Amino acid sequence: MEVSSVWSSLHLNNSRTSLSSPSIFRHHASPVWLVMSQVFYRNTPSDANMATAVTTAKKYALPELPYKYNALEPVISEKIMTLHHQKHHQAYVTGANGALERLEKSRKGENTENVRGILRDLSFNLSGHKLHTVFWPNLAPQGKGGGKPGGRLADHINKDFGNFDNFKKQFGDAAKNVEGGGWAVLTYDHETDALLIYQAEKQNFMHPPAMPLIMTLDVWEHAYYIDYLNDRGKYVDAWWNVANWDDADKRLEKARR
Repeated sequence: MEVSSVWSSLHLNNSRTSLSSPSIFRHHASPVWLVMSQVFYRNTPSDANMATAVTTAKKYALPELPYKYNALEPVISEKIMTLHHQKHHQAYVTGANGALERLEKSRKGENTENVRGILRDLSFNLSGHKLHTVFWPNLAPQGKGGGKPGGRLADHINKDFGNFDNFKKQFGDAAKNVEGGGWAVLTYDHETDALLIYQAEKQNFMHPPAMPLIMTLDVWEHAYYIDYLNDRGKYVDAWWNVANWDDADKRLEKARR
């Protein structure tokens, strides 16, 4: 019997794990991916060279931004984009991975924590990660972002809200009136073939099941306080100038398949 093991790992870059590092001011952040695979082969008279087990472990990772940190100025400053992406989003990624590790230890009997608390942490951090992962590409520099949507997204907005101005007011009101911290979210419902707007307060419950995220707007204070102090309404009104309708339209097209 012959046994062989193969281990492989993808690019690992954790140079941005501390805000004190000069790398926080770089314009791009590399994602952290760790993939480990172990394959066992067993040669037997009746079962030659058959792969009997394959295991893969993969961590959540901070995604790269599709633009530089200063690209959204003056709507969103380089300073707040840097802190928002490298500190706050990274904290959600770290928290989600940590919760998964605690759950794994619990299954092995190595962690006596109440699973309810672990799952709450996972819900909060994983929701934050997933919502931000849509939020970043939902933005584009002025000239590429802003204006009005086109394509199927525009057709759906006109069908579901009457016109763009109605949609803009309702989505803006949803964002401005989230109680405490949270999100305004545009999603798509297959059952009714319609766009829906809702609020995600405190993000512990990310969104209704089976409804893909089309557009997300972060209205936690960390998203705007440096630039707009406590004037969330001014931030939301300015956000329309960098809304990436092409990205939202592509998400809708994918959601409808």
